[in-house]
Amino acid sequence: MNTPQKPDIRPENPRFSSGPCTKIPGWSLDQLSDVFAGRSHRSAIGKAKLKEIITRTRDVLEIPDSHLIGIVPGGDTGAMEMALWSMLGARGVDMLAWENFGATWAIDATDQLKLDDIRVLDAPYGGISDLSQVDCDRDVVFTWNGTSSGVRVPNADWIDADRKGLTFCDATSAVFAMDLTWDKLDVTTWSW
Repeated sequence: MNTPQKPDIRPENPRFSSGPCTKIPGWSLDQLSDVFAGRSHRSAIGKAKLKEIITRTRDVLEIPDSHLIGIVPGGDTGAMEMALWSMLGARGVDMLAWENFGATWAIDATDQLKLDDIRVLDAPYGGISDLSQVDCDRDVVFTWNGTSSGVRVPNADWIDADRKGLTFCDATSAVFAMDLTWDKLDVTTWSW
């Protein structure tokens, strides 16, 4: 088990939450003047906004053109559930479980999907699963960075480039803060 480490650098503004967060400098209600509310996403305006968001997302996160980007309802939980329920089962799966979300995905696979070939590689809160035990010929489900304790994978070196299985990465707490190795991530979900 890896020993948790405290970060050397702390943010200037430590207020972070899943609820209302500190606004960007200069923020005002005027920035909501063209908010897209009460209109169908199928309208011309709706389609244009979705296209703009997808293009900007690809640019900001440097997502390769080989990767598709989709926007779905339900935040990261909805996106991850859609991926797991529609893509798992073709081969065995290694579920990496540390913190609450990895444990939730493992429960989905074992108790809800009832897949035949599941290995749960878990770790106590504050620890991380033993990445050397991951078999990349199986599908692998993991959280890049745990939201509550900050435990994260150190990098993607443990994922085989010539893997047979798919990697499913819950990247909510990582995607806008850490460099992700897109060529090692087959299915990546996050919320805004």
